[in-house]
Amino acid sequence: MKNPNHPFLWGRLLPAAAFLLATGCSSTSGGDTEPAPSPEPAAQVMPAAPEATLPPASSPTVAEDVKAGKFDNGRMWTFEYAPLEYFSQEYGFNPDEEWFEKARLGALRIQGCSASFVSPNGLVMTNHHCARGSVTEVSGEGENLLDNGFYATRLDSERTSSQTADQLIEIIDVTDRVMTATASATTDAALTQAIEASQDSIAENISVERGGEEAGYLVQVIALWNGAKYSAYVFRRYTDVRLVLAPELQIGFFGGDPDNFTYPRYNLDMSFYRIYDENGAPLQSDVYFTWSEEGVEEGDAVFVIGNPGGSSRLQTVSQLDYRRVVGDKTILGFIDTRLEALRAYYDADPEGAEEADTRNLIFSLENSQKAYRGMVEGLYNSEYMARRADSERQFREAVNADPALSAEYGDLFDQMTETQEQMTALGPEFGAYFAIGSPNWTSATMLRALAAYQYLGQGAQAARDQLLAIGNKNPTLEKGLLEARLRDLEDYLGADDAVVSQILQGRTPEAAAEDLLAHSVLADSARAADAIESGVLTMEDPAVQVIAAIIQPVVQMQTAMSQLNTQEEAISAKLGRARFDVYGTTIPPDATFSLRIADGVVTGYKYNGTLAPIYTTFYGLYDRYYSHGGPGTPWDLPARWLSPPAEFDLATPLNFVMTSDVIGGNSGSPVINKDLEVVGLIFDGNIESLPGDYIYDTSVNRSVAVDVRGILEALDDIYDADRIVLELTTGQMVETEEAADAARR
Repeated sequence: MKNPNHPFLWGRLLPAAAFLLATGCSSTSGGDTEPAPSPEPAAQVMPAAPEATLPPASSPTVAEDVKAGKFDNGRMWTFEYAPLEYFSQEYGFNPDEEWFEKARLGALRIQGCSASFVSPNGLVMTNHHCARGSVTEVSGEGENLLDNGFYATRLDSERTSSQTADQLIEIIDVTDRVMTATASATTDAALTQAIEASQDSIAENISVERGGEEAGYLVQVIALWNGAKYSAYVFRRYTDVRLVLAPELQIGFFGGDPDNFTYPRYNLDMSFYRIYDENGAPLQSDVYFTWSEEGVEEGDAVFVIGNPGGSSRLQTVSQLDYRRVVGDKTILGFIDTRLEALRAYYDADPEGAEEADTRNLIFSLENSQKAYRGMVEGLYNSEYMARRADSERQFREAVNADPALSAEYGDLFDQMTETQEQMTALGPEFGAYFAIGSPNWTSATMLRALAAYQYLGQGAQAARDQLLAIGNKNPTLEKGLLEARLRDLEDYLGADDAVVSQILQGRTPEAAAEDLLAHSVLADSARAADAIESGVLTMEDPAVQVIAAIIQPVVQMQTAMSQLNTQEEAISAKLGRARFDVYGTTIPPDATFSLRIADGVVTGYKYNGTLAPIYTTFYGLYDRYYSHGGPGTPWDLPARWLSPPAEFDLATPLNFVMTSDVIGGNSGSPVINKDLEVVGLIFDGNIESLPGDYIYDTSVNRSVAVDVRGILEALDDIYDADRIVLELTTGQMVETEEAADAARR
């Protein structure tokens, strides 16, 4: 996910952060990432919740008697290295090849999320927050489908979207091919380049053999255990994906950001698509997950089939130390300040902000903010850090106990520590220039100034064209983004820094931003175009002067961090091979947004001085509504939910928790039982799961799912979606709601 070629986006970015900075979205589970149409009072952006105070930056005290847990590295197993013996011992379950094939083919990967086939007619289930972009996309003039919901009562009214769906149809071990292609690399940079080149080449060759993208195939070479093993994943890509049903935002995101990453939870975070074949007909398939009639009970074994986006459980302790002091801390601070700018923009111009998809961008950043705060707090958890330290000690001792392994890998741990120390030394510059130049998070004035600097200094026509193509941002947002960047410079580098002194000239960041916007011709697109055409734009423009002041330290930072990134990746790859030599497949590889199977059991846990139940019901949903005051709060309900029909059973389970190991990207994953029946739909993790990026705590880490019983009850009695209920329960597809009603009678 990292983009080392972006001229002003560099540094050691975690996968979730890279995704965030590139798209304005979060990859964390339960994230809300899609744009929204015009607002209604029930769905207005709420004030920010009070921020938790993070501990000081000193290292946590590590207890020496704490030992690593058996599943600290999690249970995100790959299909090609499934733990058959463990499944047998743990659950008395011995799935055969056919079971794994059906589980694999029933699952799907969509844009940023997971999904699954739930009928023989191409019906696909995923989360509401995963389909939010499609809801906006298919909305017609005057429609507010995000807030009001959407249901295609007829087959021919299912709406075409730009969503795609990937089905993993084949897995090929290509480890030997990659190792052969990279054997001659003698430097870290050469090794990194050789690995990337070999992955691209292998994927291209396999794709060509199968007819390529024109034939509907996508091939990706996935590195497992940081490159100890490589698998080519062959996907069948479906591009005709139509929206069938999505509930209202207020029920699909019930509780908003305050309830996000929490449990007990009361959220109908579900939606349905349908995949159509090349002839424009609903896709027919024998492989899909049948709908469970019984749901789940305490102690049931369940399996999550999905695509966890990324994890860092194989990182060394020194890498985690860097994240605590610099990496994650910087990302969290960046999110905090940019959220302030976005909220101010929304408050100043709600209508314009809605047109610019700002509401869901705020939802997304709030999700990321909460996720990163939980990850940073976990890095100060002395027990977690002690467990990670003990795990590394055991690994290191195992390497040193084998003369061959010790000779090849023994010094890698110290090399990694030295690399992290060098990266930590660059922390102030990393924070000051983090994501500078990224279009999503940089003021239009500074984007034009960057292009102007290149044009004026080099006469580059491309830079001139780029400058002229940059439109204006809302004035409140423009000022907020510029102030935030200038404040970053002062906060991270210090007021006495030469660059900061040159830019601020004794002013506050707010005053400097105001002066800059008042006096730079680049503060407005029309004025910038006139200045270019008339030749009056010079290096003396105040915005260009800011770029001139930072360009040299930016380039120095980019060069240094790029070299350290390459060094870190090369060491990680070697440590990955060492780990595989020691532990083999008994420890699962880190998540890579590729298909995994995560086992677990349905069980509650201790929290807040009490016990969390295994599932919640619609009774609790209404209790949240009435307890929090309903209208105008994140716990408001859509109108149709305020007067449910008499047959609506409030005791029906709505959400439930299990110990299955999930992370961002798993949103929309089906939860299945041993009989390949879908019993739930993953949409989040609890607050205790947030450190799960780097350690999995089986005692409190829980994934949260929508219960299929709650989904069916809502479809049947609240939405009167007989057409979908009939298809889910019998597999029969009908073209109209009237036909479905007749068939159900």
